[in-house]
Amino acid sequence: MQKTFEKRRPWIWLVILLILFILISYFSFSKQPKPYPNYVSDSPSPTGVKAFYTYLKDKKEVKRWSHSPEHLPKSGEKNLLLMVEPYFFPEKEEMEAYLEFMEKGNTILLFHTNPKGMFDIEIEHIDSNTYSGEDLVVNDNSGTDYRADLYSPVRLQTNEKDKILLEDEAGVLAIKRSYGKGQLIVSNSPEWIINGSILSADHLPLILSLLNEEENTSLLYDEFVHGAENSSTFLTLYPKWFLLLFLQSALIAILWLMSRGRRFGPIFIPREESVRFSDEGIRALSAWYIRGRRYHESLLFQAEYVKLLLQERWGIPVSKEWKDLSAPLERKWTNIPAHEIKSFLNELITILQKENVNKQEYLLWSKKLDRLRKEVEES
Repeated sequence: MQKTFEKRRPWIWLVILLILFILISYFSFSKQPKPYPNYVSDSPSPTGVKAFYTYLKDKKEVKRWSHSPEHLPKSGEKNLLLMVEPYFFPEKEEMEAYLEFMEKGNTILLFHTNPKGMFDIEIEHIDSNTYSGEDLVVNDNSGTDYRADLYSPVRLQTNEKDKILLEDEAGVLAIKRSYGKGQLIVSNSPEWIINGSILSADHLPLILSLLNEEENTSLLYDEFVHGAENSSTFLTLYPKWFLLLFLQSALIAILWLMSRGRRFGPIFIPREESVRFSDEGIRALSAWYIRGRRYHESLLFQAEYVKLLLQERWGIPVSKEWKDLSAPLERKWTNIPAHEIKSFLNELITILQKENVNKQEYLLWSKKLDRLRKEVEES
C-alpha cells in the first residue's frame, strides 16, 4: 500500500499544480480590462475617439478608412479625410497619394501635436510652461474667443497663401492651405477630440468649426495611420481559451517529460562558426580596415549599421537618406538640440561622400557614429 502511494505521489502533485495553474490563469485573464490604442474610432477609453465618431454618424455619412491612401477616392463627391495623431509618418509614395487626393478637390483635416514632417508643415517651439494648460483663450479668424486646453509644445508657421483659422497668444493653432482643387486643414490639438475631453471647455465647437470649414458630402476617418499599433499579434489573433489551452498543454508535456526522466543535453556549436563570428574575428576585420587605410569604406559600413538600428529601435525606415532624417531624429534624440542634429547630418553626408578620408577624420566620425548607436540601443 505504501509503495503504491509512493508511486502515485508525483501524479498527485501534478494534478494539484495543474488545478492551481488553471485557477490563476482564469482569474488573470478574466479581470484584465481590454486595452485600446489611443485615437482609434472604436475605442471607448478616455483617449479614444468613439464618442466623436458616433456623433458624426448621427449627423452625416462617415466611414472608417483602413486602406492604403493609394486607394482613396480621387473623383466624384467631395470627401473629407480626418487624420488624428498618426502613429507614424507615411512613406513618400503614401504622402504623394494624400496630395493627389487633395488636388482632385478633396480635403484632409489633420490633428497632430507636432505635424512637422507632414505636408511640408513647419513649426516653431514655444515655452510650454507659459502657454500650455487648461481653459486658455483661443481666437478664430473672425475674432471670436473660445476656451480650450492647449498642450502642444509647438505652434504652426504660415506662408502668404495660408489662412489662419485658430490662434492664441503664442502663435497659430490651426491653418488652411490649398492643394490644387482641395484643401489641407491642420490643427496641433488632437486632445480636443478624445472621449475624455471633447465636452470640456469649447472643444466641440472648435472641432466642428474646422470640420465645417470646407463643404463635404462624405467623411472618412483614417485608421490606416493607426495601423502600426493595431496590427495583429499572436496574443490578439487567437481567443483567450485557445491560448490558455495551449499553455496548459505545454506545461503538461514538460511535466510528463520530466516524470519520464527524459534528459536534454547541451547544444554544441560548430567550432568554425564560433571562430568565424567571434570577437577575435571582428577585431581582426577592423584592424584590417585600419592597416589598409580603408577608412571611407569602414565609415560606410558603420553608417549602414546605425541605419539598421534606427529602423529596429526607432522605426525610421532604412530606405530614407541621411538628409531626410532631421525631423525623425529631432523627435527621438531628445537630449541633443535640433541645430546640432542638423549640423551632424550635414557633416556626416559630406564625410560619407568624400572619397579620401584621413585617420583623424575616421576616428572622429567613428566616435560620433558610435555615440548615436549607443543612444539608439539604450533608448
